[in-house]
Amino acid sequence: MDIFELDAPKGNSIAGHLLDLGNDPLGFLTDCGRNYGDIIPLQLGLTPACLIVNPDYIEQVLKERNSFVKSRGFRALKTLLGEGLLTNEGESWFRQRRLVQPVFHQKQINGYGKTMVEYSEDITENWVDGEILDVHVEMMSLTLKIVMKCIFNQDVGEGEAKNVAHALDVAMNWFESKRKQNFLIWEWFPRPENIRYRNAINKMDQSIYSLIQQKRDRNEDGKDLLSMLMQARDEDDNSQMSDRQLRDEVATLMLAGHETTANALSWTWMLLAQNPQVEAKLWDELKSVLGGRLPTIEDLPQLQYTNMVIKESMRLYPPVALFGREAVEDYQLDGYEIPSGCVVMLSQWVMHRHPKYFDNSEEFIPERWQNDLEKRLPRGVYIPFGDGPRICIGKGFALMEAVLILATIASKYKLSLVEDHPIVPQPSITLRPEHGIKVEITKRN
Repeated sequence: MDIFELDAPKGNSIAGHLLDLGNDPLGFLTDCGRNYGDIIPLQLGLTPACLIVNPDYIEQVLKERNSFVKSRGFRALKTLLGEGLLTNEGESWFRQRRLVQPVFHQKQINGYGKTMVEYSEDITENWVDGEILDVHVEMMSLTLKIVMKCIFNQDVGEGEAKNVAHALDVAMNWFESKRKQNFLIWEWFPRPENIRYRNAINKMDQSIYSLIQQKRDRNEDGKDLLSMLMQARDEDDNSQMSDRQLRDEVATLMLAGHETTANALSWTWMLLAQNPQVEAKLWDELKSVLGGRLPTIEDLPQLQYTNMVIKESMRLYPPVALFGREAVEDYQLDGYEIPSGCVVMLSQWVMHRHPKYFDNSEEFIPERWQNDLEKRLPRGVYIPFGDGPRICIGKGFALMEAVLILATIASKYKLSLVEDHPIVPQPSITLRPEHGIKVEITKRN
């Protein structure tokens, strides 16, 4: 059956559903997922598309990496990330994945736990009891420092860190403007936002290549991520990554290991402030497990409620709210015909809040994750890190980082939301708060 014969929301005669998706993507897709079938056909201007909300279909699309490639939106990221794991395809992606995989073995990343805690403690040293700050800005700064330390094993100077942070921020805003235009405005066209974007990328590249060269000049084997990437050899031909490949993987790691974790933590602070009963239960666990000391990786098995808070936060506010795949050939999905060129939209926001799979789906209830809920859910429902062969390679790193940062800071401070400050989810490359999240901090006794 042709998917475009299925029930669908009414669209504009020319733009199709572009205006709906551009004006309120999260609301529009949620409405589609709740009121139509497993596959909802959409028309994005001249581009045929569909939203899939059947978890079995989601899993099938994610597994078929040769039939479904990253959508046009993700391909637009190549100027930022090059041919890194997030944007690469085919055999080239498979080779890179095989090279990078050992770097993210759990035993390797456990060594970064101490850095995560120390940097979390450092950032709070400048906090003043009763002051108002933007916790999203604070988390972005913190996770950038952590990921730079873990990649390069050095405290990167203000110049390099500033260039990287600026490039990522410009990229997020550029990507959001391109998404609203359905990526119809050519990137090379000399519009002001395109010029800002290219200049930011150039500065970021200078910083990354400089840091790679410094590492080569010292010619020492280290346990930082860059050193391990430089040491990695292909098991077939014993080849290593070029500087360009290293640059692309480093840029990908900085985006994935910085932006996404910062956003997840920012939404977590908001949810804790909105749900004082959850915050109180978290505080009780931290007092019981830590007894006033800093957390370590050895504490992670005991910080069960802290982990559930992070899981539940990523359910309601997933680091990535929407992503897509493009069919490179006609494909039969359980009897439905998906034509070549069709953009298949998959939304964590929609699936994570679907009442079919979660009771009180709009409420923040960390306790729901007790008794291995994640294992009992159908695969394809809860996918904050994606799934299939392209599941996020840094999942273990990100979860460990989020729990350790939350435990470190929540042990010392309570955060309360500033009234009347607008908090608006912005689904760009990641799901970030468009106007930040203003909080008042209170030092704990």
